[in-house]
Amino acid sequence: MPAPETAKNEGLLISALRARSTFGQLLRRVEKDSRGLIIEKRGIPRAILLSIRDYVRLASPEPEVLKVIGEESEEKGTDKLTSRRIDRIIQKARARKVKSRRFRARK
Repeated sequence: MPAPETAKNEGLLISALRARSTFGQLLRRVEKDSRGLIIEKRGIPRAILLSIRDYVRLASPEPEVLKVIGEESEEKGTDKLTSRRIDRIIQKARARKVKSRRFRARK
């Protein structure tokens, strides 16, 4: 497989057609190289292929953010809520929203 073109941001640029025909090789490459692939169609970037490790690193909040969220939760007392209780709160809120929609639809 010829090497994809390197983009300015150090990601690799590859056409959608080539990505489709060499997908297995591309999966191995992003995992091994820890570099994302930019997939373009008709010269326009459309998607990025990342390894799971890189995705988790990008998507997970910073430790400072988690600390602030934890402190706010303790202040509000929500740190003691169980998953079951949270689910019930969500169900009640959704039920109120549906009732509110029905009421507005009757007017």
